[in-house]
Amino acid sequence: MVTARRSLLVGVALGALVSGCGDAPRAAPPAPPAPVVQVASVVERDVPISAEWVGTLIGYVDAQIRARVSGHLFSLNYKEGSLVKRGDLLFQVDSRPYQTALEQASAKLRLAESNVVQAKAQVSASQAQVEQARASVAQGEANVTKAEATQKQSELDVGRYTPAAVRGSVSQQELDNAVQTNLANVASVAAARATLQNSHASVSNAEASLEKARANVETQQAEVAAARAAVAEAQLNLGYTRVISPIDGIAGFRNANIGDLVGPNGSTLTTVSQVDPIYAEFPISEQLAYAVFRRWHEDPKSARTLPLELILADGSVYPRPGRADILDRQVDVTTGTVLARATFPNPGNVLRPGQYAKVRAVIEVKHDALLIPQRAVLDVQGVRQVAVVGADDTVDLRTVQPGQRVGSLWVIDKGLKPGERVVVEGVDKVRPGAKVKPEPASPSAPTGRGPSS
Repeated sequence: MVTARRSLLVGVALGALVSGCGDAPRAAPPAPPAPVVQVASVVERDVPISAEWVGTLIGYVDAQIRARVSGHLFSLNYKEGSLVKRGDLLFQVDSRPYQTALEQASAKLRLAESNVVQAKAQVSASQAQVEQARASVAQGEANVTKAEATQKQSELDVGRYTPAAVRGSVSQQELDNAVQTNLANVASVAAARATLQNSHASVSNAEASLEKARANVETQQAEVAAARAAVAEAQLNLGYTRVISPIDGIAGFRNANIGDLVGPNGSTLTTVSQVDPIYAEFPISEQLAYAVFRRWHEDPKSARTLPLELILADGSVYPRPGRADILDRQVDVTTGTVLARATFPNPGNVLRPGQYAKVRAVIEVKHDALLIPQRAVLDVQGVRQVAVVGADDTVDLRTVQPGQRVGSLWVIDKGLKPGERVVVEGVDKVRPGAKVKPEPASPSAPTGRGPSS
């Protein structure tokens, strides 16, 4: 019994001891170290703002090569995809039918020229006949005058012999002779007048023949002109059998094979593109187009002197700058854009029509812009925020209003001041009011790029 009580007291004492040990105070855990973050200072500088447009390269001149005459393709005289010069032979159409046509036209021309010579000879002959007829008229008039004078004399003789015969001064025979002579002279006058009338008629006939000969000359000359036109057309058609390049450029693949029947109404044989210089064609917004039009109106040369860059499909920048050249005449009502063209030099023919490219231009310079790295900006449900590290290394989460992106940087319009430090790396480790251990981040340089317009 005593032993049992002692065991109970010992157990109670042990329990009290254990209970007393559990109520003793514990030591507080140490505070975690401030997180290490990378920070960058807000930079203030003048920044060129660029715009980029997606475009396509097209040939400065794209010449569609077609056959001007119908015929079978005789030969291919260029290497596809090679550089050709203006006047180089690309294709040869069978020229034999056109050579024959030229020879026939030349023969007709020679015949027409011979007819002109004959017609002119006939004119000369008709002119001689007219002159001869006019000489006959003059001779006839002289004969009429002479015959009239002779008849007048014989008439006077009859008048003088008649009273003398009554008086017996002359014989009746002499009077009869005078009367007969006068009658013969009257007949001679009538004959001379008839001959003169015939001469006048001959003149009229000769002049009519002359006019007819002259008209024939004009007709034959017209035939010569027509024959010469036919020869010129035949020569032109013969020349068209040689399909030549009208420009310097790159000749594309052929669309016809030797032996094919080609002609003016057929498909194109190939295309030659002048690629030095080359166009970059791209759409710009209606607002920017209006600004360009206004700028051109104020200073026609200013917009065309704006340097342009060409960014190729692999991201590289074409080393030769271009210039603005053309804006289309109208706005596309479906897209609200205006098609623009820029010209780029292409001496090595590196650029080819159809290539994808971007056109970049500096459209303005933003003065005293505040720049921070883009990765420093947080998007919290559409609200842009930046973790700002104060002078005591305390974090302040601040709402900002960003502007244009400039390369890897962002222009901040509101919310920051020059020289302030923003968290670039480790934003997920900070919370407002907490201390951080800032370290400088690697700097980012602006490239001058901006949003596409």
